[in-house]
Amino acid sequence: MNIGAHVRGGGKLVPSLEAGVEIGATSVQIFTQSPRMWKPSQYAPEVLANYREAQANHPSITDTFCHATYLINLASPDPALYQKSVDCLISNLSVGRGMASSGVVLHVGSHLGAGFEIVIKQIADAFARALDTADQAPPGVKDCPILIENAAGTGGTVGRSLDEIQALIDACGGDERLGLCIDTQHLWASGVDYSTIAGTNALVKEIDDRIGIERLRCFHLNDSKIELGGNRDRHANIDEGTIGTRGLAPLVGHPQIRDLPLLLEVPGSGDGPRAEDVVAARKVVEVGIKLYDGSSKGGLSPSKGTTKKENATMEHANEGEVHTTKEAASDAVTETIEAVKDFAANEIAVVKRELPKHVAAVKKVAVKEIEVVKKEVPKKIAAVKKTAKKKIAAAKKGATATSSAAKKSATKKGSAVKKAAAKKSGGVKKTAKAAATKTSAVKKSVVKKSSAAKKTVAKKTGAAKKSAVKKTSAAKKTVAKKGIAVKKAAVKKSATVKKSASKKVAGAKKAVKKNAARK
Repeated sequence: MNIGAHVRGGGKLVPSLEAGVEIGATSVQIFTQSPRMWKPSQYAPEVLANYREAQANHPSITDTFCHATYLINLASPDPALYQKSVDCLISNLSVGRGMASSGVVLHVGSHLGAGFEIVIKQIADAFARALDTADQAPPGVKDCPILIENAAGTGGTVGRSLDEIQALIDACGGDERLGLCIDTQHLWASGVDYSTIAGTNALVKEIDDRIGIERLRCFHLNDSKIELGGNRDRHANIDEGTIGTRGLAPLVGHPQIRDLPLLLEVPGSGDGPRAEDVVAARKVVEVGIKLYDGSSKGGLSPSKGTTKKENATMEHANEGEVHTTKEAASDAVTETIEAVKDFAANEIAVVKRELPKHVAAVKKVAVKEIEVVKKEVPKKIAAVKKTAKKKIAAAKKGATATSSAAKKSATKKGSAVKKAAAKKSGGVKKTAKAAATKTSAVKKSVVKKSSAAKKTVAKKTGAAKKSAVKKTSAAKKTVAKKGIAVKKAAVKKSATVKKSASKKVAGAKKAVKKNAARK
């Protein structure tokens, strides 16, 4: 029995081992990067080496699985998203190989209605690229496979049946680096009923026939919030869903399944698997083992309703031994029937013991609840009535008070408005009188100023006339004086000129006489 759980990884990875130990898990599963982001986490070589060493030498944790990022969709019709998905898978697988993981669990994606047959080739190409391109496992470390996880069957999800998973592996030429992870909730939601030994035997046979039981590396052990065939991915805590212990026990107790890592992906109380979830899973496996082994510790006991020939064949496959005698087959059948009877009897006895108690308890609770309701209802009605009356009275008072206040307010406002109007009217009248006074004063001032101006102009005009007369008289006198002076000067100059001319004439005559005498 190997009960594992999904735990937190962290930047140094090694603490995830101790997280598994804390809840009693013997294997762990982690995300190597955020499951809802494209950006890959970068791990130094020494971090991966430290994890390999810690895992190899751990006293209780036997296996580590990595879960690929949820965003990956290898069936996407969008080339950009497809390329991102391939690159992300390469990164996840490189880390898985570097930490010596037992496998990288992958949700293949959804073809979004295009059809499964249309996307088989591109998915196969993506697997080939990832397996060949991712960093190789360190020397001496076993290779890390890609484990295709079955889908719940919602929409166009790929891998909803073993038939589809077989087609993907066949498209990759049966590459041994591809394996299988079965999720019990997804299987239930996609309509596979494994809740009986016969149902589980049929499932194990189909896995072996289609894919090869050796490719089945681990299980995701989850109960379901969805009914059988509900085609939705909704995990529930063990024994709290529609599958329950009775439905899970035949599957996880099967000899070819019971020792595989059974990884819990249950919600717990909101933070993932808890110690009590691991305990619950162990109990389911123990119940399942008893279904097959009964009181013995042998291998697979035949399921109820199978033939002796089929029983012998199953025991040969599971135990490596061939029971050829009728006695051996009969003993095996008897052991199985007795184990089933014991299991059924125990369950029936528990139900018989507990059912009356539960019924009585429910009745008591119901009676108490009814009594409480009967007592409380009248009180609540009375309280509601009182409250209603109080509210109505308060509303009336409030309305009256509001009306009175409104009237008073209106009266006050009306009086204030009248006073204000009267004041404004008086002010306007005073303003008008003041304006009339100012107008009269202005007119008087204008008249005074006009009269003064006229007087001033008259004075200035008289003065100007007088000045002009004086100036004219003075000018005449000056002109007369200057005329007399000019005349006198002219007479003088004329007399002088005459004298000068007479002298020059006299001199010329004398000269002429002298010259004539000389000759």
